[in-house]
Amino acid sequence: MQLIAFILVYPILWLISILPFRLLYLFSDFCYVLVYYIIGYRKKVVKENLALAFPEKSEAERLQIEKKFYHHLCDMFCEMIKSLTISNASLRKRFTFTNVELLKAYEQKGQSIMLLSGHYANWEWMNILSDYVSFKGFGVYKKLQNKYFDKLVRDIRGKWDAELIPTKKTFKIIKENQDKGLLGIYFMVSDQSPKPQNTYFWTDFMGVTVPCFTGFEVLARRFQMPFIYFKIEKVKRGHYQATFIPLAEENINDLPEYEGTKLFYQKLEKQLYEAPEYYFWIHKRWKHRDKVPPEFQK
Repeated sequence: MQLIAFILVYPILWLISILPFRLLYLFSDFCYVLVYYIIGYRKKVVKENLALAFPEKSEAERLQIEKKFYHHLCDMFCEMIKSLTISNASLRKRFTFTNVELLKAYEQKGQSIMLLSGHYANWEWMNILSDYVSFKGFGVYKKLQNKYFDKLVRDIRGKWDAELIPTKKTFKIIKENQDKGLLGIYFMVSDQSPKPQNTYFWTDFMGVTVPCFTGFEVLARRFQMPFIYFKIEKVKRGHYQATFIPLAEENINDLPEYEGTKLFYQKLEKQLYEAPEYYFWIHKRWKHRDKVPPEFQK
């Protein structure tokens, strides 16, 4: 069944990917009407999340954010498909960096780098970073159930000399690379919601206390990696700009435990206040807010 699903869907994805950008975004507009007005995909979740994150805003203001978000969601879906066939030259024009010299400085020091972002803007197109740096890129991801689509995702990343690492193998692969002297840039989208019973740290995010994955901080401390927030901003439709912001200038071990995690969420939160429509509001990020352990309650 997995192969049949892949055979049926892949040609459609490929045809969409070769559309000129003008037609691609017309298709995205069609998807918006279908997803938002007809299917109503996860609208209840989005409304609840926006009400939790922005209680000070009126219902009309939150509705405006909601509609803009669904427009962006459909754009991003189409842009992910476009990754199948987009050229380096086109991607370089559409995803730019303001201070890539910061990463080059760490490369010159011979340090692997921990790069973090949230589910914000379009993190998929950051693969073009390989055109500007010499280190190999590694993206930590959750393996897809369909092995054929999983391979497709890995092959797309491979076009830009990037390798995907399954979450459960992250520590092992980083250690193996370090032992071999293979330096790299490790990229993680780090704002998912872990199960409360497996959580060691909770922090405020948009005014709500939430459980946090802290593995990225543990890895940065263990392997002495610079700890950098990857701020992606949507400049206009189909165009993004990224800035690298150090969360620990030199040694993250000089920070108190979990301080790096708190700093990450503070940077992400700031982006949400600046332009909330580009966050991935369909995630149930605040679903465990009623299970806060006593030691983290306000």
